[in-house]
Amino acid sequence: MKIVFWGTPAFAVPSLRALQEEGQLVVAVVTRPDRPAGRGRNVRSSAVKQAAEREGIEVLQPRDPNAPEFLERLRGFEPDLSVVVAYGAILSQELIDLPRLGSVNVHASLLPELRGAGPVNWAIIRGHDRSGVTVMRIVPQLDAGPVLYRVESRFPPDVTAGELSDQLSEMGATALVEALAQMEAGTLPEVDQDDERATYAPKLDRDTVRIDWTLTVEEIDRWIRGCDPWPAAWTRLGDAPVQLFSPMPSDGAAVADSVEDEAAPGTVLLADPRRGLHVATGSGPLEIGEVKPAGSARMPATAWIAGRGVATGDQFT
Repeated sequence: MKIVFWGTPAFAVPSLRALQEEGQLVVAVVTRPDRPAGRGRNVRSSAVKQAAEREGIEVLQPRDPNAPEFLERLRGFEPDLSVVVAYGAILSQELIDLPRLGSVNVHASLLPELRGAGPVNWAIIRGHDRSGVTVMRIVPQLDAGPVLYRVESRFPPDVTAGELSDQLSEMGATALVEALAQMEAGTLPEVDQDDERATYAPKLDRDTVRIDWTLTVEEIDRWIRGCDPWPAAWTRLGDAPVQLFSPMPSDGAAVADSVEDEAAPGTVLLADPRRGLHVATGSGPLEIGEVKPAGSARMPATAWIAGRGVATGDQFT
């Protein structure tokens, strides 16, 4: 098949690679425009663009993929199918229907659960113990098209969003290859989703991932892991933001001499270079293994403590 591949982040790269390894003809790759990133605001290409250029595939970066002139350019490729994996923009019905066989999407959840831009993050934040990938036919409604192929997987209780994303990206590539093989054989079923079972996973941003220390230990643990490495759960110490990573059960003996039973949520119960950083929550102490203070690299919490970045009795807000 002649395929136009749509994708932007690293999550999409295994699917692009799998299509080529299976002998599919990727005639063009569509990805989001280059943009400034990082502290230096240097312009960076997407992970998908970099992968496509290494393979000599033509790369298209429209500012508006639904513009009439871009639709005409795509028609020139005479694609059989569009494959969309985390592209990052809504496609019009005309664009969806342009290829001979329509358009399919690889989504990182077990649809109809977790429709939307942040399924990996929210699977962890909401305490799920399983996730997976769904290959679906694209329709204008958000992640609501018929399911073509689905693979389920359980994940460990200490997984981070980055780790789960890596796992699901490889799983999605495998599922995509199998779905297209069945499509070509004429044996691929299409099963409508049950909209009444749908849940949603909106995109997270910095404003929505500030830690609420009145939540339980378990809830804060999931927030931190579900936002690692991006967008990174954070709190304030005085006027300075601090990103938090690597939560773990707090050793009760380590904070036995503290005032944990009376401490307000967010109070630093213990900051010791040997015994770590322990913070009061709405249901008990939580240990924080790594931090990223403003203007610094990610580091062990013990290193931050040793550098006098935080002390017992300080208050996170």
